[in-house]
Amino acid sequence: MREPVQTKAQLHLELFRITPADLSTIRTVGAEMISGLETLKDRFYEWLKTQPEFELFLSDPVTLERVETAQVEYWAQFIAGVVNDEYIASRERIGQTHARIGLSLRIYHAAMNTFLSLLFRMVDETSFQEDTKAQAKVAIAKLSHMDMAIASETIAIVMNERVAAQNRMLLELSTPVAQIWRGILLLPVVGMIDSKRAQEITTAVLNKIAETEARIFILDISGVAVVDTAVANHLVKITKSTRMMGCESTISGVSPAIARTIVDLGIDVGGIETIATLRGALASAFERLKISTDSPHR
Repeated sequence: MREPVQTKAQLHLELFRITPADLSTIRTVGAEMISGLETLKDRFYEWLKTQPEFELFLSDPVTLERVETAQVEYWAQFIAGVVNDEYIASRERIGQTHARIGLSLRIYHAAMNTFLSLLFRMVDETSFQEDTKAQAKVAIAKLSHMDMAIASETIAIVMNERVAAQNRMLLELSTPVAQIWRGILLLPVVGMIDSKRAQEITTAVLNKIAETEARIFILDISGVAVVDTAVANHLVKITKSTRMMGCESTISGVSPAIARTIVDLGIDVGGIETIATLRGALASAFERLKISTDSPHR
């Protein structure tokens, strides 16, 4: 018989070694602490108001009131000692919110440390025996560490997704393959061409060829700083890839310095058409496709 799949809450509880006895102790002590949450909030904000982030994120009274209410609800849920998937989801939402507003991990962990210290003080102020208080502090510390881990991991995931999205945007900007005329694609390259960028260019160009059924691709390298053996090999591979899709490539922007470098290094650029200027490459493409410059752009 297949074993039942553990819930997210069960997985987290097991990972942080939070036992049913721990949660029971939190519930028992928390029942007496619930009435002191307003005091806890006041003590917490005494500390928070000394931090620069307070003015940055909480200077608006409406925002401050909303955040205070949400935090009291968070603390009430914490000391209730009931950890289920909704509890885990609420901690993930905290991480998502912090990532969205740009709150640093430094201040988040400092706030959680302050919160933990205040909870310990509240435990000391309860009427329970010292051994029960000690057990409660251990259980609270475990649950607090679990909360921090969930929120921190969520923040990292959101930030990584944001960076990935930015990288995709930069990739699109760095490889702007444009259809400048029916059957003609153009990509001006600026900066360095390494293996990674050559692969990105190839992917972008081949996708555009498939989309437009272009017959000529012009790669303008007038903005490329250095052309060495590695760069030349990348250019050859790019043009060979386009040829496989029935699209001939022309490299324009070949300066006298680049031409001398290619000759001095003995680089074999194969059957690639190279032209000094972009204007010359366009004229060549129009001639090969028998396009009159008076024809409408399609």
